[in-house]
Amino acid sequence: MMRSLYSGVSGLKNHQTRMDVVGNNISNVNTTGFKSSRVTFADTLSQTLSGASSAADGKGGTNPKQIGLGSAVSAIDTLFTDGSVQSTGVNTDLCLSGNGLFIVGKGDSDVYYTRNGNFKFDAEGNYVTSDGLFVKGWIANNGSLNTTSATTYIKIPAGKSMEPKATTQVTYTNNLDASEPRIKSILGKTYNGSTDQVTTTDKMGVRLTLADGTIVTKPASSPGTTYSIGKDETGATPTDPNKAITKIQEDWVSASTDTAGPLTITLEDGTIQTVTDGSYAVNQSMPITTIVTIYDSLGNTHEVPLYFVKSTVSSDTGNTWKVMVNQDGSDNITLDDGTRVTLPPVDIQFSTDGKFTSGNGSVTLKLDNGATMIQQVAVSLSALTQYAGSNTAFGTNDGNAPGTLKSLSIDSSGVITGTYTNGINQAEAQVAIAQFNNAAGLTKEGNSLYKESNNSGTPNIKTADDLGCTITPSALEMSNVDMASELTDMIVTQRGYQSNSKIITVSDELLETLINMKR
Repeated sequence: MMRSLYSGVSGLKNHQTRMDVVGNNISNVNTTGFKSSRVTFADTLSQTLSGASSAADGKGGTNPKQIGLGSAVSAIDTLFTDGSVQSTGVNTDLCLSGNGLFIVGKGDSDVYYTRNGNFKFDAEGNYVTSDGLFVKGWIANNGSLNTTSATTYIKIPAGKSMEPKATTQVTYTNNLDASEPRIKSILGKTYNGSTDQVTTTDKMGVRLTLADGTIVTKPASSPGTTYSIGKDETGATPTDPNKAITKIQEDWVSASTDTAGPLTITLEDGTIQTVTDGSYAVNQSMPITTIVTIYDSLGNTHEVPLYFVKSTVSSDTGNTWKVMVNQDGSDNITLDDGTRVTLPPVDIQFSTDGKFTSGNGSVTLKLDNGATMIQQVAVSLSALTQYAGSNTAFGTNDGNAPGTLKSLSIDSSGVITGTYTNGINQAEAQVAIAQFNNAAGLTKEGNSLYKESNNSGTPNIKTADDLGCTITPSALEMSNVDMASELTDMIVTQRGYQSNSKIITVSDELLETLINMKR
């Protein structure tokens, strides 16, 4: 008779425990990052009245006769399923989805884990929880993150400055238009005032380069003169070696002060353009002008032009381009700020399918102030293509001006990126994530914090991407409590509690009947 009483008592106690857990779950239905718990029961030891017997002597076997002694709480499990994502609009809030937890703490050894991503920056630039615990991750070094190193507390001071960086590399990408029309004819005026029509066979003039570097321009109307390398302008052997001709080239814009402009250029597609400077030839394309910004060590900017001109060689199929720093074909140009830029003209070639094939894919551009070298910049051209369509070639550089941290943003990998007043976006830090083999084995510490336990396993600390987790910035993870399930569990628990109380009541009545037999 006493067994049923104790069974009823154990049932009351266990259902009270289950009701406590249900109540705690419902109480935390709106707690950020809260993980609900569940209670499971198991029966206790049973009293054996007789054991089982096997079949023998013509008789079948018999089952054991056992009476249970009640129930016990088998486990109270924490359910680490994801809660719903709730947008907050606060850019420092983080919502973590997947098997992982944020790492927070104070000091070197007092480490906790949480799913509550209600973070912010304090007055000193520390990334902290609402309770002031520091958030752990990796700090970037000049924009470079090393996530294989040990984690540290994230700190990004407001107003952080970025040093200027001199440009060392310029990379040109995108497309040069393969269908860029070439020059069909040029209409200009020579020194005598007469008008010359230049076609693919007529020549407007020649440019002579002498041994001493002098450049002499001769108009096409100069009568009966033949120019030869090693001779002078009259065709005779020079008495002064410095006056010997070293180079002869076609010239379409005379450098003579007697020449009147502008020139009218007609392209193959019928387009007519008027120009006043530069060097032009029949069969070449109009120069494609690009401007790239180059920074010096002080952060000063130099706007450097680079011109791309399709080949004038008649045997070429239009796949060769000449790259120049000066539109007149010389190897240098002086910028408005007085800086001289030097880059010898180079040729680059493309295959018939528009891919870069050969030529000077990497050249060096030099900047000086007329006396002292300022810097040298490597210019990469091999990423360019030549397809029909449009000219979209442009250059990017690896330098920057000085700047001050203006704002911060966080992406789905937990990378905190700073935007500076110089327009540069740079990685500042990355939030670390911890993963446990048995997250349900963590010990709850209150304030939505967990601690490592003997049965949780040791944390595997990686980035969110490495662990298959996702971080949603400007959002928080809501509680994963399912109200429908909790209310249902409450009803079931209530009925279980009532049933166990009836066992005690009926057992008491049976005992009373037994005692009354004595009367």
